[in-house]
Amino acid sequence: MFSGVLVAIVTPFTDGRIDEEAFRGLINQQLALGINGVVPCGTTGESATMSHEEHKRVVEICVDEVRGRVPVIAGTGSNNTAEAIDMTLHAKKAGADGALMITPYYNKPTQEGVYRHFKAVYEAAPMPIILYNIPGRTASNVAPETIARLAKEKYIVGVKEATGDLNQMARTIDLCGPDVDVLSGDDSLTLPLLSVGGRGVISVACHIVGAEMIEMYNAFMAGDNKRARELHYRILPIMRTLFVETNPIPLKTALSWLGVCKPDVRLPLCPMALENEAKLRKVLTDYGLLK
Repeated sequence: MFSGVLVAIVTPFTDGRIDEEAFRGLINQQLALGINGVVPCGTTGESATMSHEEHKRVVEICVDEVRGRVPVIAGTGSNNTAEAIDMTLHAKKAGADGALMITPYYNKPTQEGVYRHFKAVYEAAPMPIILYNIPGRTASNVAPETIARLAKEKYIVGVKEATGDLNQMARTIDLCGPDVDVLSGDDSLTLPLLSVGGRGVISVACHIVGAEMIEMYNAFMAGDNKRARELHYRILPIMRTLFVETNPIPLKTALSWLGVCKPDVRLPLCPMALENEAKLRKVLTDYGLLK
């Protein structure tokens, strides 16, 4: 259902408030590149520091600005199942095409608890759901067997895999078959994941090198593996350096240099260390994006 290069879009802030004008402009910039979907209110969108009202407003703005041109997959996850249901119901009412749901964090549920969490959400708010498996942030890894169990339900249509473990991703693809779209949550693993049956990426780097990310995906799908590899290695330094500090700090810093939005992040995130800022500037300059 969801494949290709989807953008995990940032939430621009100005003076502590959502910058709606910059957000709408960024959405249209990405759409002009030919992006395959927009994912607001995820990790890159700093959903963890937004109020419920802000979170819902960002989803509404995104749906309004996209106007059905590509799917909108709204971040609706929580470690509180009732809260996740509320966010998912809102996303459905707002017109989102699907929900991206992080696995419950901090609680450290068992695999049975993870299963029951997602089951409760899609029963209360039936809409296409992409699981977001990122144990580095949640302290809870969803086993491929659990994903396969959830995939038997028609509303669990995909998984954003950010474990960094290609073996686990391949195991999930093997167990789930065509019933689940396995998408990379790490830009640098997009091409390796495609090679074992992945369907695309929910990308951070496409804010900066979206045209190249899309071309790499299209080249692979067309069977031009040589061109896909060339593009992978060309943009790999940017993909890596955007994570030299916690996402989206480097990304927002880069976007500010490119005149897209302010670098503002909310505490407990903070501006980049000067030495890391220098590394980021060098990579972008070497690529030709800065002078």
